[in-house]
Amino acid sequence: MSQPWPPPALLLLLSCPWASAGALQGHIVGGHEVRPHSHPYMAYLKIGTFACGGFLVAPDWVMTAAHCMGNATVILGAHDIHEPEKTQQVRGVLRYHLHPAYDPDTMSNDTMLLKLTAKAALNDYVKTIPLPKTSSDLPTGTKCSVAGWGLIDDDQATDKLFETQLSVYSRRKRILFYPHLDTGMVCAGSFHQLRDASQGDSAGPLVCNKVAQGIVSFGYNNPPGVYTRISNYLPWIRRALRKQQPWSLHWFPSCPR
Repeated sequence: MSQPWPPPALLLLLSCPWASAGALQGHIVGGHEVRPHSHPYMAYLKIGTFACGGFLVAPDWVMTAAHCMGNATVILGAHDIHEPEKTQQVRGVLRYHLHPAYDPDTMSNDTMLLKLTAKAALNDYVKTIPLPKTSSDLPTGTKCSVAGWGLIDDDQATDKLFETQLSVYSRRKRILFYPHLDTGMVCAGSFHQLRDASQGDSAGPLVCNKVAQGIVSFGYNNPPGVYTRISNYLPWIRRALRKQQPWSLHWFPSCPR
């Protein structure tokens, strides 16, 4: 059985964009390239040499993970992230709304909202994705998907958007892997097949029945992965979108360099 909590090197990578990428191994096995622009809510966050995922929840708001804090450029409407596609829209970040209780040591409350410098032009290639309507837990076995521009093999990155299918784990089963998870987290993966999010897919959405239910947070080399459970944060999300509280463009979590 794996160790009961992610190793410090993994937490360092997920918390700090400048940490060594070698600390996190893993890939999507059984995943596939998606039909171009079939996930129009996806956002690519370029943070220096580091990258994260995200997803559009309002024309001028992107949701991502708190561990992706950094001076980000947001690219919407992309399929091949390294091609100058006409569908792409590039935005800066005006404000970073980090969850005030985010803890990089435990990865609790690993969520953040980005206020864009300008609204996205919604069209066939750029769309918002719905959030949960209630704080209910996802039923065990719920079929979901996760997508990103991460690794598809141990040493092979992809420029194109890939996706894999997975299922939500029960709370009873997840404590076998992660005894210390809290109610703001959910586990998903495939117990029999090595399917999970990987490095580079970080902060992308866990989508179940066309609703964004989770945010890729952390995990071991093998499934299941741990996702921030969005339904646990609905009051905070509503307040954040209403208040639009500013954060400094140069604010970062405290991390060892």
